[in-house]
Amino acid sequence: MRLGALLGPIPPSAGSAFLADQARTFERAGFSGVWSVQAIGRRFPITDPFVALAVAAAVTREVEIGTAVVQVPLYRPADLAHRVLSLMQVCGDRLRLGVGAGSTRDDFVALERDYAARFRDLDTSLAALRRLFADGRDGDVDLSPWPAVRGGPPLLLGAWGGPGVERAAQEFDGWIASAAKRTPEAVIGALERFRSAGGKRALVSTIQVGAGTDLGELKARLSRFADAGFDDAIVMLLPGGPTPDEVRRLL
Repeated sequence: MRLGALLGPIPPSAGSAFLADQARTFERAGFSGVWSVQAIGRRFPITDPFVALAVAAAVTREVEIGTAVVQVPLYRPADLAHRVLSLMQVCGDRLRLGVGAGSTRDDFVALERDYAARFRDLDTSLAALRRLFADGRDGDVDLSPWPAVRGGPPLLLGAWGGPGVERAAQEFDGWIASAAKRTPEAVIGALERFRSAGGKRALVSTIQVGAGTDLGELKARLSRFADAGFDDAIVMLLPGGPTPDEVRRLL
C-alpha cells in the first residue's frame, strides 16, 4: 500500500514557505503523493487546494499531486475545468482529481451555492467537466486548452458510502474513502462493495495524525487498511504530532 500525505494545515506562526517546505519534506521522506483537501467558511483557514497543489507541484518532481477532494458543486464547470487544466500545465500527468458533492453546509453558504442541490449539481457539472477536458468545448464555451493537457486528469470519486461506492467503481478511475469520521470497519466494508463492483484504485484519506497519536496503534490501523486491499492511504499530519519520517517508516 502506498502512503500519501495531505498538505497543511498551516500553523498560525508559520512563514510563507511552509507549504513548499512541507511538500519537499514529504517527497524526501518517500511519500507517494501530496494531496489537498477543500474547506471554506468553517472558522478555520484551509488553503485553496489549487493554490496549495500548484506550490507543491513547483517544488517536487516525482510525487503524485491530488485533491482529496474538491467539492465540484461549489464551482461553475468552466471555472473548475480551467483551474484543473492550469494545474496540469504545472504538474503534468502527476495530477489526480478527487471530486465529490461536499458534505458541509458552511462551505456552500460561504460561496452562495445551493447545498440541497449538491448531488444534482455534481452530476450536471461532472458531465460538463468531461466534455471540457476532452477538447475544451461545452456549448458556447471554448477553453482552448494546451495540447498537453487535453483529456484532463484521472477522476477519483470521493464517497462516504451508499450508491457512490458502486458509482466510483463503474464510472471513475478510483474511489476515495474518508477515515475522518468513519471507523475502520465501516471503511473496509465499503471497500468490499467497491471491489465487488469492479473498482480499480481505492484510497483511504484523512487519517489524522496528531499530538496524541500512538505510532504503534497507527501502524496497526494502516496495516488493517493494507491487508483489506486499499491501494493508498493518505495521512493528515497535524501540528505537534509525529514527524513525516516517523510516519513514513510505519509502512
